[in-house]
Amino acid sequence: MRRTVFTGGLVFDGTGTEPFPGEVVVEDGRIAQVTPGWSDDTDRDETALRVDCTGRTVMPGLIEAHSHLTFPSAVGHLEPGFNPPLDVSFFHRPFSAPAHLEMAERNARILLDAGFTTAYSAGSLTPGAVEVRLRDRIRSGAVPGPRLRAASFERDSSPFRSDGIPLALGPQSVQAFVAEQASLGFDNVKFLLSNDDVFTPGGSQQTQYSEEEAQAASRQAREDGVWLNCHAQSAEAVKLAARNGFRAVYHCTYADEEALDLLEARKDDDLFVAPAVGIVYANVHEGEEFGITAEVAESMGQPQCLETMAELYPEMRRRGIPVLPGGDYGFPNNPIGRNARDLDLFVRVFGYTPAAALSAATMLGGRLMGMGDELGLLAPGYLADLLVVRGNPVEDVTLLEDRANLLAIVQEGRFHKADAVLGLAEAGAGTG
Repeated sequence: MRRTVFTGGLVFDGTGTEPFPGEVVVEDGRIAQVTPGWSDDTDRDETALRVDCTGRTVMPGLIEAHSHLTFPSAVGHLEPGFNPPLDVSFFHRPFSAPAHLEMAERNARILLDAGFTTAYSAGSLTPGAVEVRLRDRIRSGAVPGPRLRAASFERDSSPFRSDGIPLALGPQSVQAFVAEQASLGFDNVKFLLSNDDVFTPGGSQQTQYSEEEAQAASRQAREDGVWLNCHAQSAEAVKLAARNGFRAVYHCTYADEEALDLLEARKDDDLFVAPAVGIVYANVHEGEEFGITAEVAESMGQPQCLETMAELYPEMRRRGIPVLPGGDYGFPNNPIGRNARDLDLFVRVFGYTPAAALSAATMLGGRLMGMGDELGLLAPGYLADLLVVRGNPVEDVTLLEDRANLLAIVQEGRFHKADAVLGLAEAGAGTG
């Protein structure tokens, strides 16, 4: 396939180091070269497609660590009936699997349009294999979207599933659930290890599974070759996850010193944390239009949650625990497509530098996906997932929130987007 040379601009390689003037060469869907400086006219390969990145930055594609592509709200498609605890009328309407898949495909394109070339699912909205089908259709090229690890619906410990079917309790039931979801083709299996204040007063402190049940989930996951995700607010829920091989631990809001020690002990292993600060911030500051007044937000425990996160996550970063952006997008006040806002929240709420936030959304995302040796960096041999961004997002990470600043979106060397300003009339046919 034709070589593509991105030249004339800055290169942010995903490691967190400062951008440098350089070139990125793509061939056969992978990065062939990353070099400082720009080649002069005498060194040109006249058969290559050259992309002028003057005044722009070339960087890895973003990776969403807490995706819910089966949730209904996306930019331009808000669903007020999916707004717990105020309005859950969405669930009371007839909704077929094909219709759900169509909605998820819409959301996948919107997320890709926002610069996210990869997504790690934090859970499907309903039982069934819609996300498996979505993943496979994206993989085959039938629909555009981020490369995806699909996750099961969230297993609660309440007596009934969301579709009304009784849910048995105990280690054997937990093992059967993991085995069932693996048989459906899911890559990740999701547990609500704790409840949440949004669902019930004091819910964030309610741990919903026993050590024996968590151990059973871990055994079965290893046997079936799937990974475990969890919603974990309480300190005990975080400890259950850390002790029992859960890979993606979401929220961790009330982790105590012992929980932090357990997370830190696995920081170089296979555990990753994503706080989902996006939805909490939205509930505190951006919910009025959808009935989430200051009083309602207080009753949902959201101001306290945000305040606790602002203290907790700088400590996690100090300890070297891998923390990734991914903010529970898919609600009407926090729709899919605004996901890059998490980067700014990492800077403003958690005290990250823009470069560190960007590295968390690229390099760490590649590791979360189990693809750290080929995804998330601009380096020779890595998959050519990259963005060309107007300006320098290391100076202003909010640039990524405006799609107009995403001049090119490339997946495995093929252009999903090539803005007319780049003058690449041939890019639609794919390159490198």
